Amino acid sequence: MSLPNFPAPTSVSRRTFLVASTAGLAGSTFGSPRLAASPDAPAAPGRARSTILFFLSGGASHIDLWDLKPNAPSDYRGPFQPIATSAPGVQLCEHLPLLARQAQHLALVNSVGGTVSTNDHHAGYYYNLTGHLPDPTFLSLGNNRTPYADDWPCMGAVVAAKRPPHPHLPNFITLPQKEGAPAYTRPGQFAARLGVEFDPLYVEGNNKEPLKFQVPALRLQEGTTAARLSHRHDLLRELDSARREFDSYARNRTWTAQQQRALSLLLSSSTAEAFDVTREQPGTRQRYGETVNGMSLLAARRLVEAGVPFITVFWRGDPEKLDKKCASGGGWDTHGNNFNCLKEDLLPEFDRAFSALIEDLSDRGLLPETLLLVTSEMGRKPKIGDPRSGGVSGAGRDHWTHCLTDVLAGGGIRGGQTYGSSDRFAEYPALHPVTPADVTKTVFHAMGIRDLEAFDSQGRPYNLLAEGNAISALV
Repeated sequence: MSLPNFPAPTSVSRRTFLVASTAGLAGSTFGSPRLAASPDAPAAPGRARSTILFFLSGGASHIDLWDLKPNAPSDYRGPFQPIATSAPGVQLCEHLPLLARQAQHLALVNSVGGTVSTNDHHAGYYYNLTGHLPDPTFLSLGNNRTPYADDWPCMGAVVAAKRPPHPHLPNFITLPQKEGAPAYTRPGQFAARLGVEFDPLYVEGNNKEPLKFQVPALRLQEGTTAARLSHRHDLLRELDSARREFDSYARNRTWTAQQQRALSLLLSSSTAEAFDVTREQPGTRQRYGETVNGMSLLAARRLVEAGVPFITVFWRGDPEKLDKKCASGGGWDTHGNNFNCLKEDLLPEFDRAFSALIEDLSDRGLLPETLLLVTSEMGRKPKIGDPRSGGVSGAGRDHWTHCLTDVLAGGGIRGGQTYGSSDRFAEYPALHPVTPADVTKTVFHAMGIRDLEAFDSQGRPYNLLAEGNAISALV
């Protein structure tokens, strides 16, 4: 964060108070914040202390990773075969051999019905990140539907609001990118109506320098020391008369909370260390794979060790390498050449990184108290061939929000099981159908969050997620 030289106390303006705000750092400056309910007590023993949400951006193919249909017609099933795993009865794609050895920890939910009216990314993100069905504006505006101040908050923001504040770090951290920004910033990844104080801290990573993570808003100006910053903060605290007229407004209380959050981060020596994966042993980094996604999961493990309650890792695609090859934007949106892109690029990187995370957390004794959730904004259309990329000859799979698989592990989840099923073509949920609301409620349940009441700016109570139920067979 670049902090300017503050003028004398008598001339400090309302705008000056905003300079130290982490609203800019979170990227969510829109709207009027709402007040959240008081945080719950710390989670009881046996419940998840932290959650890592690994979001496979673009729409990962459920029928090719988790829910293979070897007996379906060839124009559905594709060339991949299921393989046995360390958990009897649980099968994975043959191109996930490392993860297959960790299947005793996994719970596959093959019956998630995430249908949205657009059958597209924006609404899919929103539904799977918040648990709430998208409103009609997603259909009328499409990719022009920007995040709104009164959107429902993502599950990470709810956890951030309900857990006691971390002493040094935010309760909610997202890396290695703000999803879709700047052209198509995805709704559903913010705190929205809960207020910007519960937005994630965004940490940036990139494909070219995967060991380097940055928090651009937390960079001090050259020559600014912690002592000097503290002195500036002291000056601000002396401006009682200038601030008093604003203190009666909820928005100013939010600014004050944001100032405190920014200054705490800047002054804490633990902040930079938490994201510094170069402190890890070379062998550990190699096990994860020194890609931006592998290093993001390694950083997430470090944040779990630091006690951060919720970490989201959005898969960062590689457009330079995969956009033309897969017609995908570089990620999991494999409109063309689906099978080669999965086999040669996406699956090896995912298999290595996610299996390493499970193995690492287990070896450190952290898996029982760390919930892992792998999801995406959609699955892929089971029938092969997308008209936008050559039809059947293009060997791609189109969008498909009507069925997807979510994977959970750790945090009290009963591993080694498959819950629910899709129909014989993997097109729609069949046995034990669930929705993203049920999955979100399962996350809250695993983290010991039962009170989902919050209050709007008028002090009126509302429920943060009235829909859905925790999937009891998993927890």
